Amino acid sequence: MPITLPRDDGRCGWYKLLTQTRPSRQVHGRQRADVVIVGGGFVGLAAARAYAQLRPDHRVILLEALKVGQGASGRNSGFLIDLPHKRDLELGSLERKKKIYRLNLEAIADLRHHVQHHQIQCDWEETGKYQVAVGERGIGFLKNYATLLDDFGYPYTIIDSQPLADVLGSNYYSQAIHTDKCVLVQPAALVNGLADTLPANVELYEEHPVLELARHNSQFDISTQDAVFTAPKVILATNIFTKEFGYLQARMLPTMTYASMTRPLSTDEMRVFRQVSSWGATPADHGGTTLRLSRDRRLVIRNSYQFVPNYHDDLGTRRAIRDSHLQGLRARYPQFENLTLDYTWGGACALSRNYQAFFGELDKHLFFSGIHQSVGATRGTITGKLLAHMALGEHSESLSDMLEISQKPAINPPEPFLSVGVKARMALARRESASEL
Repeated sequence: MPITLPRDDGRCGWYKLLTQTRPSRQVHGRQRADVVIVGGGFVGLAAARAYAQLRPDHRVILLEALKVGQGASGRNSGFLIDLPHKRDLELGSLERKKKIYRLNLEAIADLRHHVQHHQIQCDWEETGKYQVAVGERGIGFLKNYATLLDDFGYPYTIIDSQPLADVLGSNYYSQAIHTDKCVLVQPAALVNGLADTLPANVELYEEHPVLELARHNSQFDISTQDAVFTAPKVILATNIFTKEFGYLQARMLPTMTYASMTRPLSTDEMRVFRQVSSWGATPADHGGTTLRLSRDRRLVIRNSYQFVPNYHDDLGTRRAIRDSHLQGLRARYPQFENLTLDYTWGGACALSRNYQAFFGELDKHLFFSGIHQSVGATRGTITGKLLAHMALGEHSESLSDMLEISQKPAINPPEPFLSVGVKARMALARRESASEL
């Protein structure tokens, strides 16, 4: 049966703003490798780099179905978050949260090193982020967030409405908590910079979707349209598309989240931001709106989730979400006349019913990390590196911590109950979070 492949809608603002991209390399016939890594996002890039550095004499193949940055890793909002995020901060023991925090800091440190060492131009900004609240309901969420940070012993600053308006340029928000270790980036530029600076023994083949993954005794055959790679080890960095190879089919909730990017703001419009010229804000309410002012003067808004069993959306949905994004921006910035959107795009991610990601072996010598609950930039980076360590039998405290905090995603109910239940839950969340959209 043909498998569903990733596809690019050509509407991701981060990717469209890149000034340079690589020509795709070609490969044909039967090839042998020491490891094949499928997927060129945060997980795959980190795995390829770590594996190649540990074994510089090995042939490392990295296959990407699209161009690097066209998939989910180039479509997120560009937050490298240090803290356990969302459910990870709310659930589990304090010790588990501290392990997640240490692993996230390691990921950020790794990315910082690569950006500085290779001079990757990705608008890297160590400015922290704002957790923002709308009205009394939002402030209630913010109070709970502050309690969790207190339990964690994490420093933060509470910012009331007027000082917050001086930063965000809007009176829409009632209060915020600022934490200072989150990093903001242009995500498509970051992953492309990482791809451009891989070790010499990594061969990156873009626009080479994998059509079949088969095991023959102790070897895997990984087939693309023009080549078959044989290798003793495979690392899947394929997130929701892992289902297409027959793994974790009943444990993923394929979900699309949407973002839009405005035209560049004028010099006069930028004057409403009295304190800083770029920032990032995430919602206190999980169902709320993520907002950024990028370094190139564009507002980026992200909200709206859709259950997408086939991993793709439709044009009608995109138009409706584009309209709702523009309405949300006008509610926040009524002073901006003729505000327009240059790009609206969706990014496919994988959730699970029990909010758990997967890390480890799917089968002997077949490794996978994914289902990151839509917060995969830091987790993808650290798990990719640690998958390479696991594949090579390299032991470390970080690998032990990752194995300890990793649990298996819950099994989904069968269709049609799954689709009915997920869509009803998302509709309820939209109603409850209406003031945040």
